[in-house]
Amino acid sequence: MKREILLPSVLTLGIVVISFGAILIRLVSGASVFAISAWRLGVASLILLPISVHRGALTSISKRNLLFSALSGFFLSLHFILWIASLDYTSVASSVVLVSTSPIFVGLGARFFIHEPPSRLLKIAIALAVGGAAVIGWGDMRLGGTALQGDLMAVGGAIMAAGYLLSGRRVRQEVPLSGYALMTYGTATILLLIVCLAMGQPLGGFSLPDYVWLILLGLGPQLIGHTSLNWALEYLQASVVSIVTLGEPIGATILAYIIFGEALTLTKGVGGAIILVGIYLGIRTGDNAVIAD
Repeated sequence: MKREILLPSVLTLGIVVISFGAILIRLVSGASVFAISAWRLGVASLILLPISVHRGALTSISKRNLLFSALSGFFLSLHFILWIASLDYTSVASSVVLVSTSPIFVGLGARFFIHEPPSRLLKIAIALAVGGAAVIGWGDMRLGGTALQGDLMAVGGAIMAAGYLLSGRRVRQEVPLSGYALMTYGTATILLLIVCLAMGQPLGGFSLPDYVWLILLGLGPQLIGHTSLNWALEYLQASVVSIVTLGEPIGATILAYIIFGEALTLTKGVGGAIILVGIYLGIRTGDNAVIAD
């Protein structure tokens, strides 16, 4: 299958699956933010471990790439901590949209850290995407209180997500997918386990439904969803991949409406429409950003 066809298909699958992340997290009732994050990344890491060993994906990684993979895992762990915590203070729609403002931070970081300045079209796409997120965030800002606190946590998660994507872009051009994903998810898992132990956060003793949601979180949004994005980082600029991730708030908002009955307000509708335009322009940019074999 030609990569021009495979890329949109894989990215679409990844975003659809990732959209279930916020829903599954909301369904977990007895685990802390740190435990949820540790389980999500731990399940994915355990499945990737035998695959990476079988393929010898870890033996060829240089010390430099090991360092950047570990750095990517560090950013990923902070991303999940901040984002998952935000779900306790604000709505699923607002949290997912604001954490998806990462394109603006990726666009800024790409110029200085990986020498991939965004094109004019991509700058427009980033501006539209972030503008759409701002419209939705403004709706919650008027509520004040915990909604605003949750929104700020989500933005912090967006900054950490940018570091994760930028580090991944730098490594993925040289390192096989399974090796990079295992190192990144594994590092994040270890860091989160240390945090859980240090803070006395239990990693077990949950209800059976909670275990089901936690395992599904690791298998779906993390293993399938995030690994799809990491696969694309070998061929697309980090800025383009970050734009595509803005499909997540659209899917999560629809799912939250269906499952939890969260209101689809006018600001969320307008913001979502602006984001979709940004995604379209980002994909247009991605047509010219594919790296040749």
